[in-house]
Amino acid sequence: MKIVILDGITTNPGDLSWDWMRTYGEVTAYDRTPKEKIIERCRDAEIVVTNKTPLGRKEIDGMPKLRFVALLSTGFNIADGAYLREKGIPLSNIPAYSTGAVAQLVFAFLTAFTNAVQLHSDAVHAGEWTNCPDFCFWKTPLAELGGKTLGIVGFGKIGQKVADIAACFDMRVLAVSGHETDQTHRANFAWTTLDELAAQSDFITLHCPLNANTQGLVNADFLAKCKPSAYLINTSRGPVVEDAALAHALNTDRLAGAALDVLTTEPPRADNPLLHAKNCLITPHIAWAAYETRERLMHILQDNFRAFMDGHPIHVVN
Repeated sequence: MKIVILDGITTNPGDLSWDWMRTYGEVTAYDRTPKEKIIERCRDAEIVVTNKTPLGRKEIDGMPKLRFVALLSTGFNIADGAYLREKGIPLSNIPAYSTGAVAQLVFAFLTAFTNAVQLHSDAVHAGEWTNCPDFCFWKTPLAELGGKTLGIVGFGKIGQKVADIAACFDMRVLAVSGHETDQTHRANFAWTTLDELAAQSDFITLHCPLNANTQGLVNADFLAKCKPSAYLINTSRGPVVEDAALAHALNTDRLAGAALDVLTTEPPRADNPLLHAKNCLITPHIAWAAYETRERLMHILQDNFRAFMDGHPIHVVN
């Protein structure tokens, strides 16, 4: 059986191993695959593994031996699942592998805004503490998370994990979800509407999937309803936020700050207005990138392979 990995470098830059996959067949692993090379590389493949390399109808038609597509991600819109289903080809994703890691980055962003660690460390290294007449100083107002309101848009596994951690900081949590579940075990928690969440939250964190209802959800209208003192965090999908609208809100002090691990286009174009917006932290899609997180992903990928080979594929999203 011929197995092709189209873009393995971000999942496995060398600190993990593909060797387990060789028990199922001949493996060819590419770090990256340009669109024009996809069919050439996968023409004889029976299993294709991809993360962000797209598989549309043209590519799928160019793989006559294809039997299984294994994703290296939770999101699955990179492949035409409906067309694969028509052809009887299962598409399996990697669910719930990065819940803790994403929640951890959310609070790294939150404390970056409330404690300004980097700003003050830089000041100390620049000699400002050495030359200070007092035993301490601060360069920007500092704040506690306790008592602040955290608005969570999307309340799946990650949203719930964020709420768990927020409770440890004594934060009030408001949540919006397409499916409201019983959360009576949570103190200081309430379901609400998107408009009320925008109006009341000191911090807003996005954990919703990207679909027709959420694309452009954070737009000029939404941002106009937010407190000018509020901060926005996006670790979900870039297109949930309209880049130009958010940049304008930041540059006009309509919003106090934003922290983004995802952007509409990745890597971003040099003219993306958020790259130069005021008080905008941007990380290069790293919430999932911890070694332990990628190792967990690899274990789930092994489970997906094993189940497919046994004739009962799991985590099928088409």
